Amino acid sequence: MRVLVTGGAGFIGSNLVDRLLAEGHDVDVVDDLSSGCRDNLAEAAESDRFRLHVLDVLDPALPGLVAGLQPEVVCHLAAQISVRKSVADPRRDARVNVEGTAAVLAAAHEGRARKVVFASSVAVYGRPATIPVPGDAATDPRSPYAASKLSGETYLAAFRALYGIEYTALVLSNVYGPRQSPEGEAGVVAIFTDALLGGTPTVVHGDGDQTRDYVYVDDVVDGFVAACGQRGDGRRFNLGTGIQTTDRRLHSLIADAAGAHDHPGFAPPRPGDLPAMAVDPVPAHEGLGWQPRTDLPTGVKKTVEWARNRRQK
Repeated sequence: MRVLVTGGAGFIGSNLVDRLLAEGHDVDVVDDLSSGCRDNLAEAAESDRFRLHVLDVLDPALPGLVAGLQPEVVCHLAAQISVRKSVADPRRDARVNVEGTAAVLAAAHEGRARKVVFASSVAVYGRPATIPVPGDAATDPRSPYAASKLSGETYLAAFRALYGIEYTALVLSNVYGPRQSPEGEAGVVAIFTDALLGGTPTVVHGDGDQTRDYVYVDDVVDGFVAACGQRGDGRRFNLGTGIQTTDRRLHSLIADAAGAHDHPGFAPPRPGDLPAMAVDPVPAHEGLGWQPRTDLPTGVKKTVEWARNRRQK
């Protein structure tokens, strides 16, 4: 089938593009390259079933482009992903994440797409009462970013009701793996990896007991590919492991894989950081046939190996 991936030059998006091409699909990417990287698509660019369209999702040309492509499925990953930037500039966050999602859905309708698969975030749950967070947990957005992601899910339901476009919303926990940048508001795995390979100091905020649910990018890609099919229509699924890992444990795993000293510095907790988070993946297994396959030590080793090879180029 033909799949359109917005944000396809980014960390998760480019890994998804490679998988879709490997499985024989035709893939178009829409990305303005403001945060994505053309180099992430170097392998994809060698395929005659791939095309990159350098375009903002808010560009008026998007509906015409999608109408001409007529993709069967749209995977919408283009987003403003920084919680802190959303707090500093909530209007820009809303433009990109709310107006951008509405624009992609309208374009999907113009292009007669069957389905939209949407990248949501655990931020929509706020401070959950139960961990791992069940699939039917109440939402409690506590930042403009979380509110914009939840709004995107609401737009999916509205377009399904109006036009019959199916959707699946995938709530992503802390995704890590090859191609994740250590710059900006990056994942802590990428930050620790870059610092430990480069011999620069690392910092753990708080006492190191804060927990997160780390899921490897290849497993997340499995979830997107599964959702591109007929299963999971009209539903939200958590993509995570259900396992809590402390910041201190994570640092030790990365230091071991990097062959570096496991001696982080410590700094005060950051305002707004959750003390704990993990999501229940069981509904995704029941509804999509999805489950995480990569344990954290294995995923960390693969990530560190990729980062080390990249440094040597």
